[in-house]
Amino acid sequence: MTQPHLRLPSPDRRVPRRRRRLLPLGALLAAVMATPACGDDDASALGVGGSCGSNSDCPDEAPTCLTNFKGGYCGIKDCKGDGDCPEGAGCVAHTDGTSYCFLICADKEECNENRGADEESNCSANVTFTSGRKGDKACVPPA
Repeated sequence: MTQPHLRLPSPDRRVPRRRRRLLPLGALLAAVMATPACGDDDASALGVGGSCGSNSDCPDEAPTCLTNFKGGYCGIKDCKGDGDCPEGAGCVAHTDGTSYCFLICADKEECNENRGADEESNCSANVTFTSGRKGDKACVPPA
């Protein structure tokens, strides 16, 4: 006994011609929307500025746990300029005489995505960037 043969529309007939031309554009748009925002690739998303107890708590982009700051601070010590820091961080000459890669910020909330409430960093305009950068703020952890 033969089974009834179902005729499915061919792939070319399922989607009107005008829409077929838009499919690649729709796929591209979906891919862009699924890609993390630019901020997601910055230093904060990589873990720079996060609390730590040892170097093993820090990501490759900020491999040193700077234990001279309360709660530790995943960062880079002795930077010479912003080029030594991950994107979204800047090289700051700290008051202790050492330069560090600190997160660039607009407000305090940005500084503490990876820190506990008892060890919050401040978003400070009172910093000196080694590059001479002006008008930006940096997340300064408590000493």
